Amino acid sequence: MESTGKAAIAEFVATFALIFIGAGAVLLYSADRLDLTGVALAHGLVLFIMVSITAHVSGGFVNPAVAISLWVTGKVPSQRALILIIAELLGAIAGAFLLKFLVPAVVFEQGNGGIPALAPEIAIGKGILIEAVCTFFLVFAVFGTAVDERGPFAKTAGLTIGLVIAFDIMAFAPYTGAAMNPARALGPELVQNFWSDAWVYWVGPLIGAGLAALAYDRLYLHPPSPEPVGPPETGLDEPRPGEAAAR
Repeated sequence: MESTGKAAIAEFVATFALIFIGAGAVLLYSADRLDLTGVALAHGLVLFIMVSITAHVSGGFVNPAVAISLWVTGKVPSQRALILIIAELLGAIAGAFLLKFLVPAVVFEQGNGGIPALAPEIAIGKGILIEAVCTFFLVFAVFGTAVDERGPFAKTAGLTIGLVIAFDIMAFAPYTGAAMNPARALGPELVQNFWSDAWVYWVGPLIGAGLAALAYDRLYLHPPSPEPVGPPETGLDEPRPGEAAAR
């Protein structure tokens, strides 16, 4: 891993790319120029590439929820985690601002800047649960392929993580946007100054990420010691000092 400063730059660039491409795809979807599969593939492919090229530099988190899940399980020091999260949020904001500058205003406004949003028929509680479950799948994949040393990190981690993002979006984007990432929501929200249900995209992903991280860590990385087989050795049958000579 590189120094924290270099790692922060990598996280800034990677998250910038995720918002620039991901929210850009949502704008095209809103303008009927791209279907849901295209939106899912845009998110999945950009994350696949960004994770693959930054994993050895910063860990390839590209998501504050992922960074927090690794901090909770002691995989990342507190100061480094905080700096990387700030870099991710700044990258998301920069990506959203550049997108607003480049995309025609009518398209940008029609798609509300690519902000993930709850469908009218989805209550806040259900929205939080959807985001939590989707993020659980994402972080479980991160731990299984990137954190667990037995996993095929170098070969498949970026692709696996990108595909999880893609299938989550294909299944649940119509209900919540399937952000799974506080930065993915924050960047466009700040640019549009639109904060309706914004906390859903912090609470849901953080709950899902935390549960996935703790579950994988406790079950597979630090499993409990097996119970001893047979009666415990007490040493009662061993002769006391001097008894052996007396016998």
